[in-house]
Amino acid sequence: MKTVLITGASRGIGASCAVNFAKAGYNVVINYNNSEEKAKSLEKIIKDSYNVDCICIKADVSDYEQVRAMFEKAYSHFGNIDVLVNNAGISSYMLFTDTEKDEWDKVISTNLNSVYYCCKCVLPQMIKNHSGIIVNISSMWGQTGASCEVAYSTSKAGVIGLTKALSKEVGPSNIRVNCVAPGVITTDMMNGFDEKAVEELKDETPLSCLGTPKDVADSVVFLCSEKAKFITGQVLSVNGGILI
Repeated sequence: MKTVLITGASRGIGASCAVNFAKAGYNVVINYNNSEEKAKSLEKIIKDSYNVDCICIKADVSDYEQVRAMFEKAYSHFGNIDVLVNNAGISSYMLFTDTEKDEWDKVISTNLNSVYYCCKCVLPQMIKNHSGIIVNISSMWGQTGASCEVAYSTSKAGVIGLTKALSKEVGPSNIRVNCVAPGVITTDMMNGFDEKAVEELKDETPLSCLGTPKDVADSVVFLCSEKAKFITGQVLSVNGGILI
């Protein structure tokens, strides 16, 4: 049975990925940092509903030592990690001129450095096994940039660059690395939007609706399936057509 480790998996897109992988027969490692109650609840749901094993591991993925310890625990429990989903991320909405160094560092560390840390920890075993799949979650703002979200856009653009470069490097080891770039998705990151703003976003989207975490999770699981075995180094835009 294969095992997937998903960062930031206690809620939103990460939680939907955890459920979808469990449905597909994967053992699941749920990484969380602050939302322990939600992570434990999701762990119970997966264990009770699907014939797979599931564990929660607390780790701040912006801290390399915590990431290294997380992978040690995951390997100790499951023996192997077949799929890594780098999903953990935070948003930041402010003028660039108001962005202090601490805020910049926090966004880059959480959204981009964490991808490097997790890939660095998982790749030695994947290369040894000559098998593995990595999916990184970016954003449409990593593709086009967003006013008042310079730090966030920069971090997500970095994820895209990392994905493309790494896929070339580890492809000969039979490891695929892809990226999903969501558009406007109904997660906690939208809590600050009022009803009018939400309706405007719907109107801007050709499909006239916003995406759900499951829409993104379905795409992630597809990229990890045999149906995507010849796909690597790609950015799959799950955005309802708002950015083409």
